[in-house]
Amino acid sequence: MQGFPERGGPGPGPGPNDLAHLQATMHAIELACASIQMHINPAAAEATILSLCQSPQPYKACQFILENSQVPDARFQAAAAIRDAAIREWGFLTADDRRSLLSFCLSFVMQHASSKEGFVLAKVSSVAAQLMKRGWLDTTAVEKEAFFNQVNQAVLGIHGLDVQFTGVNFLESLVSEFSPCTSSAMGLPREFHEQCRRSLEIDYLKMFYCWARDAALSVTNRIVESKSEVPEVKVCNAALRLMLQILNWDFHLNNNSTKTGINVFSAGARLDIDSSKRSECTLVQPGPAWRDVLISSGHIGWLVNLYAALRQKFSREGYWLDCPIAVSARKLIVQFCSLTGTIFLSDNGQMHEHHLLQLLSGIIEWIDPPEAVAKAIGCGKSESEMLDGCRALLSIANVTTPFVFDQLLMSIRPFGTLTLLSTLMCEVVKVLMSTYPEEETWSWEARDILLDTWTALLVPLDSTGGNAMLPPEGISAAGNLFALIVESELKAAASSALTDDVEGDYLQSSISAMDERLSSYALIARAAIHVAIPLLMRLFSERFARLNQGRGIIDPTETLEEVYSLLLIAGHVLADEGEGETPLVPYAIQTYFTDNMGADEHPVIVLSSSIIGFAEQCLDPKMRASVFSPRLLEAVIWFFARWSRTYLMNPEEVRETHSQDHQLQSQQLRKGLHSFFREHNQGKLVLDIIVRVSVTTLLSYPGEKDLQALTCYQLLHALVREKHICVHLVSLDSWRNLANAFANEKSLFLLDLAHQRSLAQTLVHSASGLINSEASNQYVRGLMGHMATYLGELSSKNDLKSVAQQPDIILLVSCVLERLRGVASASEPRTQKAIYELGFSVMNPILVLLEVYKHESAVVYLLLKFVVAWVNGQISYLEAHETAIVVDFCMRLLQLYSSHNIGKISVSLSSSLLSEAKTEKYKDLRALLQLLSSLCSKDMVDFSSDSIETQGTNISQVVYFGLHIVTPLISLDLLKYPKLCHDYFALLSHLLEVYPETVAQLNSEAFAHVLGTLDFGLHHQDAEIIDMCLRSLKALASYHYKETASGKTGLGLHAAGHKDSGGNLQEGILSQFLRSLLQLLLFEDYSPDLVGSAADALLPLILCEQGLYQRLGNELIERQANPTLRSRLVNALQSLISANQLSSTLDRINYQRFRKNLNNFLIEVRGFLRTM
Repeated sequence: MQGFPERGGPGPGPGPNDLAHLQATMHAIELACASIQMHINPAAAEATILSLCQSPQPYKACQFILENSQVPDARFQAAAAIRDAAIREWGFLTADDRRSLLSFCLSFVMQHASSKEGFVLAKVSSVAAQLMKRGWLDTTAVEKEAFFNQVNQAVLGIHGLDVQFTGVNFLESLVSEFSPCTSSAMGLPREFHEQCRRSLEIDYLKMFYCWARDAALSVTNRIVESKSEVPEVKVCNAALRLMLQILNWDFHLNNNSTKTGINVFSAGARLDIDSSKRSECTLVQPGPAWRDVLISSGHIGWLVNLYAALRQKFSREGYWLDCPIAVSARKLIVQFCSLTGTIFLSDNGQMHEHHLLQLLSGIIEWIDPPEAVAKAIGCGKSESEMLDGCRALLSIANVTTPFVFDQLLMSIRPFGTLTLLSTLMCEVVKVLMSTYPEEETWSWEARDILLDTWTALLVPLDSTGGNAMLPPEGISAAGNLFALIVESELKAAASSALTDDVEGDYLQSSISAMDERLSSYALIARAAIHVAIPLLMRLFSERFARLNQGRGIIDPTETLEEVYSLLLIAGHVLADEGEGETPLVPYAIQTYFTDNMGADEHPVIVLSSSIIGFAEQCLDPKMRASVFSPRLLEAVIWFFARWSRTYLMNPEEVRETHSQDHQLQSQQLRKGLHSFFREHNQGKLVLDIIVRVSVTTLLSYPGEKDLQALTCYQLLHALVREKHICVHLVSLDSWRNLANAFANEKSLFLLDLAHQRSLAQTLVHSASGLINSEASNQYVRGLMGHMATYLGELSSKNDLKSVAQQPDIILLVSCVLERLRGVASASEPRTQKAIYELGFSVMNPILVLLEVYKHESAVVYLLLKFVVAWVNGQISYLEAHETAIVVDFCMRLLQLYSSHNIGKISVSLSSSLLSEAKTEKYKDLRALLQLLSSLCSKDMVDFSSDSIETQGTNISQVVYFGLHIVTPLISLDLLKYPKLCHDYFALLSHLLEVYPETVAQLNSEAFAHVLGTLDFGLHHQDAEIIDMCLRSLKALASYHYKETASGKTGLGLHAAGHKDSGGNLQEGILSQFLRSLLQLLLFEDYSPDLVGSAADALLPLILCEQGLYQRLGNELIERQANPTLRSRLVNALQSLISANQLSSTLDRINYQRFRKNLNNFLIEVRGFLRTM
């Protein structure tokens, strides 16, 4: 074919003697493919195919199969084998061989462009793209230009439609290969991929877009004018797909700059949009260089008009909306809505607004009028166009302000875009109401997209300026929409009370699962806060009245479900979550309700008081039995937790606004809203109600774990996080009654163990509200003294072994241990003394119980977790003599655990019991590792007045001693548990980095075990584990090198070779790891992210074992038969340790130089070494 060279590969064509071999290979691959399809001996068939991929230089055989086989699967496998072999052998292929392979692949797809076997062409096209990328940095600009000239001829349609389609598809494969998120692994450093990406973006991406645009232009007239589907459609669709793919590119050079060092191949490189959104929306920011192509050329108008023309032409063909060309065109239009940044002129947004108006003029036909659109979908029309219209609105909302968003439509419609958005969502909500509770339909997806659109418009304003910039028409639209949303939620809630399908009812899901949707509702409500709050007041009052009037007469279930739903909506409207900080009163509430209203007139006060008053009724046993189900109380408790963080007794200084314009409103707000719920007004009364309701949930609803979890973890934790609330909390009779019940009564022992731990933690935190430290410590002693005494008395019983095994005693001991753990985890300077005394008093009982319960794995685990929490909370504050006591206790604990072989697994156990035993042992060992990590922290954070060395305590020796005890219990099987594995290697890398001088103190057996786990970690699947192991190796080798350089022994015998029991010489550990690390880097698969850490470990290993490095290098050189490759390998090995002025020092600059050297070394030799 003119313009494309004849196909050919490396070396001369097959001679007569080779033909039989090539045919035999082809038949073997064909048979293997058929066997896999027929499920006949698939293992042998896969081995046959794998042998082709792994054989050296299989190019002639693969090309022969591609050109002659009649089996499509065989041709597919041949293409894959070309790819694998070429990437593997790239280093020793000549430049002509590389060009020949690329030319063959491209010529093959062009000459078979009319083939019906699209998957084969796609594979060969993908192989061509990968070969092109692999040689990208070595190919000259002239060579690239010549190559792309051939591709351009195909894309322009010179060789016909089929070739044009194939040419566009090849470019799509090429762009995909150069894009970070879709590139193929090539065993090369990250820097290679980054250089390729930058080069394509700067020099070719815009050109490819123009080619795709021209290809589409060349066929659109024929498509529009024809009366039936024509072949040009597939070319146009492919071109539109390619344009969309290019616009999805992660542009980094969008400001005429040449940014360097951007690691686009790492996770999370794209941070354009809020990751919490349900609908995907990616901003497109190609920069000013693209302005002429995308903006000034009339390209947008052509695209919108093309879709409109096709839409009009096929208006009677309902299926057309889901045809590939229609879908691709709409996706491209939606993507253009996300265009933003410096591609537009700095003209006060005029160019950008004109661009969006062009798009919206076409998109409006997809979604307006909403009622007619929804009705058509209900009658069978595809919803895809309507959903794409919603996505377009979301994209526009992400790149504009609410004011600009609203104004866009006013030039072509008598209403603004906000009104359209509201009307459209109202129609969607109506559809939802009419179809509920059916399975998810298009209306669910439309609702989520439109909610994200409101969120995109309102979130920035809500955090920086309320609804001040929302035009009046938009505020009115938001108010109407919120009213309909509430109506729909109440209808759904009422319907859920009548259905038995609990699992299918989305309202039965947890509060947290609905939080995202409710948060969007709250934003809409706050945009029209003057409507939303009075509406909620009216709805609550109606439901409360209905419950009171119909009590004992009518079934309240529907009303209770509606109250449940209203509580969740009101909680989101009135307050933000404020996780980790004190949330402010929502800005909309601050700025609107600023008049000096009386308490009985302020909408927020009236609504809040109404809910609080309703919740207080649960204290009446009769009301509790007839109205307050556990589910309803969950919503009450959740509301209290969220509301109290914002409104209850918050100090005035927290409420200061940063805006001078609104200080007067804030002062008026404090006079009304905040003063009402402060301690001198109704605040303390409300706090007392909240505490009494909380106690009711803990005592009157046994077994309701979800309700009690909300009470313990959310509500009570929220109360004690603020000291000014704790001051009033500890003075309440209700709180003192709770503390007394916890300390002296058995009623709260019915709670779940984790809830008892949380409650203990909360009660101790509340001690911060007492007058001084002594009072706080006395409070803790009174709270836990009886429990410590109980453990002491129990451990001293003569018949302990028999008594301890009684189920009620085991349960009681477990409860006490979890409470102790909760107290320990609440340790802070104010209560540290009492908590230390508490732990000190139970040291011996803990050891006794560890002995008694050695076969009760659950109790052992609770014992260990308490000790971990106590040591972790205390170690930084302890004086030297106290530290010595704690360290001694920990060592006794470790020795006792080890001596009883706790956690050892019997090989006689069944597989299920074996798995259970491993899980129990894993939990124990992880706790012990956490204990050692806590002890380590003493050397980094120490608030004591004297040094621990004064008592002869050396933390590093203690921790290594503990490691000596623990490591024999950690098998390689147990390291397959991800959390245990992470904790173990995190501790090990920390120890080796901070205390390398004490590693030689481990005996040879323990040391060998530690090094064995390091070797295991080096070959782990988790890159983070491998990185920690590499850091450990760096620490070991650099310590030994620096020590021996100064005349010391370093690692001593551990680093030296030795003879084993059979008289065979064994290498030292540094020699072993040098060999292992080089093997990993040169011959095994790993993440490119690890090359830097591997370089940091390899440099000191080479400096320590220079003789071995030379021997290993000579071995590689001797195994290389090809003279050219042998010379390259010699030069690369020498450059690795000498290039870039590398020296023999271990400083930061030298490490950086060696990283560059290793990157270059791997690019140069890894490919051909893996073929040896």
